[in-house]
Amino acid sequence: MKINSVEKIETNKVQLEIAVDAQTFEQAISRVYKKQVKNINVPGFRKGKAPQKMIEKLYGEGVFFEDAINELYPQAMEEAIKEQNLEIVARPEVEIVSVSKADGFVLKAICVTKPEVEVKAYKGLKVEKEAAVVTEEEVMVEVNRAIERNARVVTVERKAKKGDIAVIDFEGFVDGKAFEGGKGENHSLTLGSGQFIPGFEEQVIGKKAGEECDVNVTFPAEYHASDLAGKEAVFKVKVHEVQAKELPELDDEFVKDISEFDTVDEYKADIRNTMQQAKDNAANNDVENKLVDMVIENMTGEIPNEMYEARIDEMVSDFDMRLQQQGLKLDMYLQYTGMDLGSFRKTFEEQAQKAVKIRLALEKVVELEKIEATDDDVNAEYEKIAQRYSMPAEEVKKYIPVEDLTKDLKVNKAIDLIKDSAVVKEVAKKAPAKKTTTTKTAKATDEKAEPAKKPAAKKTTTTTKSTAAKSTATKSTTAKSTTATKSTAAKKTTTTKAATEKKATTTKAPAKKTTTKKAEADK
Repeated sequence: MKINSVEKIETNKVQLEIAVDAQTFEQAISRVYKKQVKNINVPGFRKGKAPQKMIEKLYGEGVFFEDAINELYPQAMEEAIKEQNLEIVARPEVEIVSVSKADGFVLKAICVTKPEVEVKAYKGLKVEKEAAVVTEEEVMVEVNRAIERNARVVTVERKAKKGDIAVIDFEGFVDGKAFEGGKGENHSLTLGSGQFIPGFEEQVIGKKAGEECDVNVTFPAEYHASDLAGKEAVFKVKVHEVQAKELPELDDEFVKDISEFDTVDEYKADIRNTMQQAKDNAANNDVENKLVDMVIENMTGEIPNEMYEARIDEMVSDFDMRLQQQGLKLDMYLQYTGMDLGSFRKTFEEQAQKAVKIRLALEKVVELEKIEATDDDVNAEYEKIAQRYSMPAEEVKKYIPVEDLTKDLKVNKAIDLIKDSAVVKEVAKKAPAKKTTTTKTAKATDEKAEPAKKPAAKKTTTTTKSTAAKSTATKSTTAKSTTATKSTAAKKTTTTKAATEKKATTTKAPAKKTTTKKAEADK
């Protein structure tokens, strides 16, 4: 491999012209021939026995050029990047300039390099931290949930009221005709749950077992079944049974039955302690997020768009991997949510941009503070990861290169430095915003998303497309936990610190296979 020229074509972009000599190219062609000959048919020869020259004569001299170039490209690219001391942040754009057996081949690669950024302030940042206080009301909410979970359902001989379960038969009619999906038998309906369309459950309240009634409702204008949307309907309803929840009494005996504690006070104290720890963690994470946001605001530099796109690529790949673990495919998910790949990628844009900025800012802090990670730090982190995934540390090292793990640890130390030097002022927790009343339009949107399998009278709440996509794919961006990709090994590493699940990324020189057009290779 020889570098013919190096040219800076614009900010953060360098063009390399790389030449591979004829002998090296010929050897690669010979290796490709030996791999592929068994699948090539040539008249007059047994399959897999045709000489290389005969195949080249029959199919053209460049028949093996493309695969030979693809075999040599990764190493040639890696050596050139190392020789020029470049830090590549995206896959290079490659063009084959010339190729022949007599001269080898020459390629041009446009490489996007890591941008130079400045961080004007990162020490002594002032930030407010909300006081994490657990109230008695919050503790009792958890206690009451436990009581609800352990409630018994009993049949009652009285009129149904809100909160009761009515076991009913129902059949819906529009203009006197029964409609598909509007019939159900022995259906258990919790009154007041909002399970059925507005107005239905309210008309069942007050009925007793054995009673029959007509329930008059109007389907929402945006109901998912267009033939029913906005129409008036009558449901013939028969109540078979009224059931009520019988809640256990909160006493020491109840606590002994459901927990490891002997008294109500001990049980509540444990709940309070658990909630306090969660609130403390949330408050600390909030401080960390605020500090990182401030560091980003204090950063200047021209960041290439390719870095954002590379990060989105990783996020989409991670999302696809998680879908596959659930037996799904990305194209099926996109079809179900009504998105194309372009609009799906846009859901990651904001998060990807923040993750890239965080990584660049923290790496600059590492550089300025000359932060290092010791061998003990690295080995300890390998052990943590090994324990987390129940595998030997030596096995972990096969998947997470030490260079990448070391970088991640340095970044984690950088954020510790920022936090330790920050001036944190504790303030009273702000009053939560008032709850807004759900509008009829919002309900109609929920009903529109209802699966067709359920009776037409039912209403289910679904998450919107963008929220679903983001929540499944989203990773917090405080950079407490970092991911580095080493393209030469095509492996990914993730490290996690404390209770945070936060990620920022960096990419080393890609050595992935590049595909050259056969027409170019045959030149």
